[in-house]
Amino acid sequence: MRLSELIPAILKLSPTDKLELFCILKAELDTNEDISPLEPFKTYDLPTPYNSFGAGAVLMEAVNITNEE
Repeated sequence: MRLSELIPAILKLSPTDKLELFCILKAELDTNEDISPLEPFKTYDLPTPYNSFGAGAVLMEAVNITNEE
């Protein structure tokens, strides 16, 4: 069965049944070891807004333009 066929039926479920379905699917995913592209004990660099002064300047300019209008 395709997901597109399941979604209308899922949307008709009660909130309690949706939560139960979520728990069932989550438990199934927890047992599958090959779902994560991340490797244990490996460090990943994530971009953050820290030390992004150019981005801050652009945001301040946008705020100033919005405040002037």
